[in-house]
Amino acid sequence: QVQLVESGGGLVQPGGSLRLSCAASGNIFSIHAMGWYRQAPGKQRELVAAITSGGLTTYTDSVKGRFTISRDNAKNTVYLQMNSLKPEDTAVYYCNAQSLLRAYWGQGTQVTVSS
Repeated sequence: QVQLVESGGGLVQPGGSLRLSCAASGNIFSIHAMGWYRQAPGKQRELVAAITSGGLTTYTDSVKGRFTISRDNAKNTVYLQMNSLKPEDTAVYYCNAQSLLRAYWGQGTQVTVSS
């Protein structure tokens, strides 16, 4: 089992920044990739960014150049630095961890971009 605890969401004005954190614990050696998904009201959950155990990253087109995913292996933590935030980034953000057998999810953290 893997447990994921997210933090860092909140309310920010357009153009502002936030950093999300996701701390993993448990059977972390089974994880080969971690990422962030988001779900806005009335929309499907979508992948925002992901990073493999080898450090390869991927981003959805709408956040490229604005968001950066990174990981601190010593702390078993993945970060999502979000800059130049837009109202359309408003959503619940979920941390995700992938093992060969299953996916694990955090509880979600709300990000609201509004003036």
